[in-house]
Amino acid sequence: MHEIFEHTADLGLRATAPTLERLMADAARGLFEIIAGDLAQIRPRHDHTERFDVAGTDPTWLLFDWISELHAAFELRRMLFCGFDVSIDATGLHATAHGEPYDPARHTLAHEIKAITQHELSVVQTAGGWEATLIVDI
Repeated sequence: MHEIFEHTADLGLRATAPTLERLMADAARGLFEIIAGDLAQIRPRHDHTERFDVAGTDPTWLLFDWISELHAAFELRRMLFCGFDVSIDATGLHATAHGEPYDPARHTLAHEIKAITQHELSVVQTAGGWEATLIVDI
């Protein structure tokens, strides 16, 4: 589960999940909800899946690097994603993202993200699972 909240001139993303893998997938969905608004407008296509591998073991920096990679995929290749299969092992995060290229005739964009910030960045393990907070500069 994730929620988006306003933060000064930025937007925040808060996610909670029972596992770290689910947290990373939910945060990714939250990122694309910020970018595209309604994720239902994104149609995952089998010929437009992308593989991501993010090295590291610290959950906070895995989140930052993972979300930064997804943001770069949108900025550089104009890819919109709505589904994520995530695994995490001793080497880092490994994921497959499902989506399609941005089509201005079909997709409405909600926000332009300038940067993923380190401000208030956190990933913590709780009694019920995991919680993350991330702020994006819009």
